[in-house]
Amino acid sequence: MKKITKILIANRGEIALRVISTAREMGIKTVTLYTDEEIKLPHATAGDESFNLGSGALKETYLNQEKIIEIARSCGADAVHPGYGFLSEKSSFAKKVREAGLIFIGPSPESIDLMGDKKTSKIKIQELGVPSIPGYHGDNQEIGHLVKEAKKIGLPVLIKASAGGGGKGMRIVYEESEFQSALEGAKREALNAFGDETVLLEKYITSPRHIEIQVMSDQHGNHFHLFERECSIQRRYQKIVEESPSPAVTPELRKKMTEAAIKITSGINYEGAGTIELILDTDGRFYFLEMNTRLQVEHPVTEMVTGLDLVRLQIIVAQGDKLPFTQNDLKQRGHAIEVRLYAEDPDNGFLPSIGTIKKIGKTTVRDTRLDCGYVDGNAVTISFDPMLAKLISWGESREVAAQKLNLALNDILFLGLKTNRDYLKRILTLPEFHKGATYTHFVKTYEDKLKKKVPTKEQTAMAVAAFLLKKDSAAGTSTQTTTKTNNVWEGLTGFRNI
Repeated sequence: MKKITKILIANRGEIALRVISTAREMGIKTVTLYTDEEIKLPHATAGDESFNLGSGALKETYLNQEKIIEIARSCGADAVHPGYGFLSEKSSFAKKVREAGLIFIGPSPESIDLMGDKKTSKIKIQELGVPSIPGYHGDNQEIGHLVKEAKKIGLPVLIKASAGGGGKGMRIVYEESEFQSALEGAKREALNAFGDETVLLEKYITSPRHIEIQVMSDQHGNHFHLFERECSIQRRYQKIVEESPSPAVTPELRKKMTEAAIKITSGINYEGAGTIELILDTDGRFYFLEMNTRLQVEHPVTEMVTGLDLVRLQIIVAQGDKLPFTQNDLKQRGHAIEVRLYAEDPDNGFLPSIGTIKKIGKTTVRDTRLDCGYVDGNAVTISFDPMLAKLISWGESREVAAQKLNLALNDILFLGLKTNRDYLKRILTLPEFHKGATYTHFVKTYEDKLKKKVPTKEQTAMAVAAFLLKKDSAAGTSTQTTTKTNNVWEGLTGFRNI
């Protein structure tokens, strides 16, 4: 297969900039896409060439497969990188890209189809002998039948959309009386999000960890794992903190998990980057959850602990080259933690925030990386996902990485918008986080501890009094100012009783 010389990036924001960075280092030209409202965003002009997708709904812009492929052909691109989200796991897009004579930087359409459907993937996993969560993945979607299957599995059960992800079409059922309304809600949401109301049932693990294994395979039958990431801290089934290695995974458990991941990729003849997602229970047992047949948002933590460039590896595989290492060459070094900065208000139900970014801070903390798709003056709208950036820190240990990340968050402000920055700092300083008690119900379990601390009236009075005393001291103390300050202090100390 010929070497790739020009890549069209069928995505936007920080992942588009991420792909451009590696492509430039490899001497590969890039083509970016943008909509009318994104004309001032960095990715719009970051490529060697840029094309306007116009305006309208996503189906007319970033989900318009024919339009994107026509742009790729017209500009002479020989490959398409889908990033993540949008068309990255659409087998129809991968197939059309290949039929147009272009290279799809990702797995085959067949692999996307097989592993992208939760039902077919579970069947395949069971054939390969990899542990999977007890559940029902059949075609019979009648409520009476599903109730019977739920009883067989044992409550609590998780109702989950067979197609798609991101927490859409998911409901936890603890009592049989809740089942019908939960099922109807899950089906309705799945139909709206994915055009398919089919659901499956799974045994709900009450205190799980979300562990994923990064995998990479080439077209020559070589299959590798790049160790694990823990992504248990989530809100609304979406990750907000990711790290590698997991504080819960021992060397023995890591060996079992990674062997299971390789059994899957070799068993389906996979190629490219992917992620095997697993559920780990409190007894150290793990179960297959799903496979993401693309690059993950949290891939930087793997890059930091392995020293590998995952986008470079994707390109190497896509152009038919062998991966340039053996499994024994790959090592985990130190610890990396990533947080996702969102335009949202965690203290108000994680309500999305919109507005204009007045200032994005910069950090000088060593071994820290900011992946961001915005610059000062950019508008954040409701048209796209509210994720603003990813901040990642590396340290010799987990404690050092967390400390660096917390310091760096002080600098990354995103002035002009309500963000989850302070909320992330609360997570990083919570004793339970430092103990590694990072289960998927972390946000709910420690909800009260993670709430914004509102100062008491007495604390407010003390702060104001301290400010006034400092101000008087700087101006030079006199009998008049001292008397004035004392009078103010008396008034403020009485404030506690109001």
